[in-house]
Amino acid sequence: MLKKMPFFKLSTLALLCMPAAAQEATTWQLPRSGASQAIHGGVGLLQTPTARMADYGDISFNYTDNEEYRFWTVSIQLFPWLETTARYTDVRTQLYSDSPGFSGDQTLKDKGLDVKLRLWQESQYLPEVAVGLRDFGGTGLFESEFVTFSKRLGDFDFHLGMGWGYLGTAGNTQNPFCEIGDSFCNRPGGFSQGGGKIEYKKFFKGPASLFGGIAYQTPWQPLSLKLEYEGNNYSRDKAGDLPQDSRWNIGAVYQLNNLTFDLNYQRGNTLGFGMHYKFNMHTIVQPQIKPAQIPVSAERQPQNSGMDFNNVVRDLYFNAGFVPSAIRLMDDQFIVHGRAISYRDDEEATERTARSIIAHLPANIKTVRVVEYRGTLPMVEKVINVDDFVAAANHEVLQPDIRSTYVRQQPDPEAMTLMDIPDAKGFYTGAETFWVQSFGNPETFFMYQGGLYLGAGYRFNNNFSINSTAKLTLLENFDEFNFKVDALDSTLPRVRTFVREYVTRSKLGVENLYGSWQDEIAPSFFAQAYGGYLETMFGGIGTEVLYRPVDSNFAVGFDLNYVKQRSFEDDFSFFDYNVLTGHVNVYWQPEFLPDTRLTFNIGRFLAKDIGVNFDFAKRFDSGMIVGAYAAITDASAADYGEGSFTKGFYISIPFDLFSLKPAKGRGRLPWVPIGRDGGQPLNRPIKLIDATESRSPFYD
Repeated sequence: MLKKMPFFKLSTLALLCMPAAAQEATTWQLPRSGASQAIHGGVGLLQTPTARMADYGDISFNYTDNEEYRFWTVSIQLFPWLETTARYTDVRTQLYSDSPGFSGDQTLKDKGLDVKLRLWQESQYLPEVAVGLRDFGGTGLFESEFVTFSKRLGDFDFHLGMGWGYLGTAGNTQNPFCEIGDSFCNRPGGFSQGGGKIEYKKFFKGPASLFGGIAYQTPWQPLSLKLEYEGNNYSRDKAGDLPQDSRWNIGAVYQLNNLTFDLNYQRGNTLGFGMHYKFNMHTIVQPQIKPAQIPVSAERQPQNSGMDFNNVVRDLYFNAGFVPSAIRLMDDQFIVHGRAISYRDDEEATERTARSIIAHLPANIKTVRVVEYRGTLPMVEKVINVDDFVAAANHEVLQPDIRSTYVRQQPDPEAMTLMDIPDAKGFYTGAETFWVQSFGNPETFFMYQGGLYLGAGYRFNNNFSINSTAKLTLLENFDEFNFKVDALDSTLPRVRTFVREYVTRSKLGVENLYGSWQDEIAPSFFAQAYGGYLETMFGGIGTEVLYRPVDSNFAVGFDLNYVKQRSFEDDFSFFDYNVLTGHVNVYWQPEFLPDTRLTFNIGRFLAKDIGVNFDFAKRFDSGMIVGAYAAITDASAADYGEGSFTKGFYISIPFDLFSLKPAKGRGRLPWVPIGRDGGQPLNRPIKLIDATESRSPFYD
């Protein structure tokens, strides 16, 4: 079967460069018995999961190997109570397809997702309890459900669980849910047409097995040992009916800083090994070279003595990473407009900006007003009480709190009229790297494309501009594509599945070329209009409106676009296909899920299907963000094809985790397991939620 390849893209640096650039904030600690990664990924013993969880924020990259399987997995501890795992499986005994012209002698590759939730945390007398789903979508090679218990006694960690599906094929105990209904006694076979769906009708059905084991932390700190009894009889393996001389598995785990190596003996006849690397996305930091903060004194210059504005501008730029565009000194207040370019943390940036100004202020100035811009539009005004700031900065109060000395607010219209802000005009250029990679392709497992995005444009004033981006490919192996057109039939318009043709079109191409207009049309209401070649595959015209109050956990807007499909034969022609597409966009940061943003895009997609795209994004203290999305529309699974519906995952990485100096901006590493035509939005070149980020920082 021809499979649509999953794409990864990181516009700056590869995620795997991070270990060399960033260091953990904490030193290595004694390994916790039972908290190492299992063969399929996720915390467990060997073949079986446990109730244990990794440390909050841990991300583990795993490779395990035995005679029949190779597993590449990534396991992320999103919350203290939630573990998620994504897995690629190489079935070494099966070919990718029966057609040598399609996939040669490459072995079968399969994707899987796991999730585990902690229901009860271990106490002095009670065990830790967790429930989980393994490989719960797609083709379900290892589809399982389980409940597991863990209890630590000294250096021993004891585990007991019950599994269904792959974990329960031995049927060594009665399925307790059979007492509820006969339908639980038999497990349906196969999977839904197209795969990719959650097969909830199978959950906790069919044979059940008990499994368990012991993890022992040896006196030698890096080494722990595992003994496991599993409930699988390997009679339904994709790799074949595997011989099983014993249901007991043994293993040894050696930890060296953030690297872990393990060796195991499975089924009484199979040797396996694994390698794992982890770091903590919550605590990871990059040591940086920063200028010392400028001291502020309660003994300031005499009243009405004036200021040296050159020194203020110098300190704002070099110490606070703030580029002023206009400054005004009044009777009792100081006003500055400009852009923050260096410090991602808003509180640190604000404190440094305030210090850079207040150190030069005469005594009669009681208020500092900082109007911060994003692009050419004012986004937020920070009103700083000078006396309160100086008292807090010098620890002259019992509980000094810099944040309490200023407010963030909608820029005051009257204060804005006090400044003469010149229009930004002229040409501008820019460049950034890109890296596109694909795993699990029929021709070869790993494909890649890398190069430069070369940007240029002309700004007529603060509202109007012309923008363009050229894509220059420097290295790739996409010429190994055997098939330029996806062979699967689809009743949906081909809005995305010509991706191979677009990607391989030429070494130098026009990514976009468009004109745009932006403005704040009313307090907290932003609008834009744009037209031209908007993205790789579509061009046209569109508009967007967004309501986003300062520091609000809620924003809402809509976009509307009329677009035509660009030709993949050259940079400027169009195909006949056109569509009116648009969405109501809702952005919410709920208080019950701290550091989390939920996004709902409700409307019409490029293939004229109607539905909603839901995006979940979780931010850690380091600034790293992990997200997942899914689009459910009125396109049926049969219409959509393999995968059943659009879904994907991503990790967003701030640049300052790679830099020795403070920096803003970030790169994004997405994973789209199977990309098809349903649930596909227009990739608008500018989104107002991004352009207004400083009003309620989540990604900044």
